[in-house]
Amino acid sequence: MMKHRAAYVAFDRFPSSKGSAVHIAQMADELFTRFGGGLLGVLGGGDLPRYQREGTREIARFDAQVPNLIDRAEAFSRWVAGHLEPHRDTLEVCHVRDPWSALPAIGDGRRHKVVYEVNGLPSIEMAHTWPWAAPRTLDKIRELERFCLERSDAVVVPSRVIGAAVARFGVPDGKIHLVPNGAEIPDRPQRPADAPERYVVYVGALQPWQGLDVLTRAFARLADLPELRLVICASVPERRAKPVRRLAERLGVAGRIDWRFMLPHREIAAWLAHAEVSVAPLTGCARNLDQGCAPLKVIESMAAGVPVVASDLPAVRELMADGEHGRLVPADRPAELARAVRILLEYPDEAAAMGRRARRRIEQDLTWTRSRALLADVYRTIAPSDR
Repeated sequence: MMKHRAAYVAFDRFPSSKGSAVHIAQMADELFTRFGGGLLGVLGGGDLPRYQREGTREIARFDAQVPNLIDRAEAFSRWVAGHLEPHRDTLEVCHVRDPWSALPAIGDGRRHKVVYEVNGLPSIEMAHTWPWAAPRTLDKIRELERFCLERSDAVVVPSRVIGAAVARFGVPDGKIHLVPNGAEIPDRPQRPADAPERYVVYVGALQPWQGLDVLTRAFARLADLPELRLVICASVPERRAKPVRRLAERLGVAGRIDWRFMLPHREIAAWLAHAEVSVAPLTGCARNLDQGCAPLKVIESMAAGVPVVASDLPAVRELMADGEHGRLVPADRPAELARAVRILLEYPDEAAAMGRRARRRIEQDLTWTRSRALLADVYRTIAPSDR
């Protein structure tokens, strides 16, 4: 059996068409490059194999069918403990993304260091994804988060907003490291063969906090532009689109919306590159305000040289500036969102200039190469000796 010096564990399906998979691929690759391979423990299912070996890297996938989310998370945590145990005497760094992954990694007597990467806080996020959760359940999850954060050796966050949320748990500033999301700077891909002549694009998942209802209502206000279409590149299966599609039908715009589901990342890049505007209509809920995020849809749109219209939220302001890289509008305001899109369409030269400035912003500050270098610094700080 191969003994590993590093492990990366996430309660996320991998690979997938979601932005989290892009992030996991980059972060795990940096970890395994530094430590000569490692164990990647993730969620599986579908046609993904339970075990997969790629040279010195081993991928193990948890695919047990456990309907209840909390029960599934606890079962995953037990599964992680079993997969880490054979490597206890060689493991130097365990990088985790959530409390279910962290709990089995932070036990007493460990010789390895733990990097806890906080992209979201389940105690906040589950109030939106699982609205029937009892308050005492969320309180227990919050205490679990606190326990895991306290016992981790370093905490990595993608934005200053979520860094502030972590600090409210009592985590000292010196333990919190900002490693933002990034993007590759692509060559301009070919236009998708079935792309409409003029379109605005949305890329990402369809949870309520993503603001697809706001975007649909905004698009209905652009009905006087009959040649303009909205392309939605959804990272989830088609069945998840039913609420948005029903709203589009009620508003009379269903026939002007083109849906694409679970596209490979390279195809999404092509849809972004040839859009007139990319839209990120995040809502002003606690999930987006209190814990923040570093939305890849914004970063990758900017990297493609496309002007972005996004909600004016603190985490988004870390990535782009109003009037320089696109437009920031108040969250949950369809009329404001539609107006911002209309202005960019009416002034294409200025919109193109915003897109060029957005691309330069990513080139200078937000590439995956730079983010991985920052992560490598974290590893060097907590585990300085390479053996």
